[in-house]
Amino acid sequence: MKKILLSGVAALGIVAAGAASAADLPSRKGPVVAPVYVPAFTWTGFYVGANAGYGFGKVKSRGWNAVGTLFGDTDGFVGGGQIGYNYQVGQAVFGLEADFQGADLKAGPSWAGFGVVGNSKVEWFGTVRGRIGYAFDRFLPYVTGGYAYGNVKTTLAPGLGINGFNGDSNTHSGWTVGAGLEYAITDNLTVRGEYLYVDLDKKSIFGTAAKVGHEFSVVRAGLNYKF
Repeated sequence: MKKILLSGVAALGIVAAGAASAADLPSRKGPVVAPVYVPAFTWTGFYVGANAGYGFGKVKSRGWNAVGTLFGDTDGFVGGGQIGYNYQVGQAVFGLEADFQGADLKAGPSWAGFGVVGNSKVEWFGTVRGRIGYAFDRFLPYVTGGYAYGNVKTTLAPGLGINGFNGDSNTHSGWTVGAGLEYAITDNLTVRGEYLYVDLDKKSIFGTAAKVGHEFSVVRAGLNYKF
């Protein structure tokens, strides 16, 4: 009996020793791989892009009493490009953007007085605006506003003139305000829809006290490349 007990104790010792030796052997598991961190999308950065849309509004005037009735409503195509920079802090996005637009915003003749029939046209305009938005990851609703400028050309019917002028072309200054929604398709490509109200202040025409300006709305779509 004593021999059996001794044999059992010896066997247990051998098993325990083997287990301890196995514990000392190097692990066959592979190295621990650090988790891959994918950064969230950020709107911070420079961008350039193009846009196209439609404008509509009216001619505003002063003097000649009836000068405003010389022209119908303003409407037509607009298209151009933009460049800007965004900086994101948390979900708030602050930006600065400048754009330049070719335009065919024409107000045709609507009234004939003293034999005068006229039209007035915005041939190009541009803006320099601040932007403030609130990012929902890749969605960015925003408001915008700032300085506007543009060329307004006013003409009379062929053969007519006032103070020797048949046409008058001036660069006007003004302001703009609007809002939009932008979406990042990829980390570098974004699309947007935008509304702007533009007010180009009045300037005198044909060397007289009469003044003409334009106020119009622009609805446009744009595509940007973010660096």
